[in-house]
Amino acid sequence: MTSATDFKTTDGTGVVATSGQLATFRLDGDLYGIEVEHVQEVLKSQGLTRVPLAPSAVAGLINLRGQVVTAIELRERLGRPPRPEGTDAVVIVVRLHGEAVSLLVDSIADVVDVDAADFEAPPDTLEGQARDLIRGAYKLDGQLLLALDVQKAVSA
Repeated sequence: MTSATDFKTTDGTGVVATSGQLATFRLDGDLYGIEVEHVQEVLKSQGLTRVPLAPSAVAGLINLRGQVVTAIELRERLGRPPRPEGTDAVVIVVRLHGEAVSLLVDSIADVVDVDAADFEAPPDTLEGQARDLIRGAYKLDGQLLLALDVQKAVSA
């Protein structure tokens, strides 16, 4: 069985491009993707327990069938405005190095096949912390898919 990591190339900037499948989601109107092998499950909005003195990107903790999982607000991590009042987040539970972490996003989209040949460096319009968290972009039919570096996104 092959995975996205079996087809790595670089685009000359040292950024690793992969072919394979990305689970996509929307955040503040933009399309993002993460490698499907990192996704454990997708859930509707969950009750959060706030964590005192936690970094602002840590939205809280989620009880996932008895397992306590940290919830990261991707809007905060990417320097986007807060989610509109009364709008629930969708939870993407990812597993990295055996640990589960949840990412709060606006909505889930499709799983898409991507080709390393369509990979480009992050757009020049990305600034600040977003630039550090985006590995690059894939041009899809009429839209840009921003490839999120999940490892960097979950580390505070």
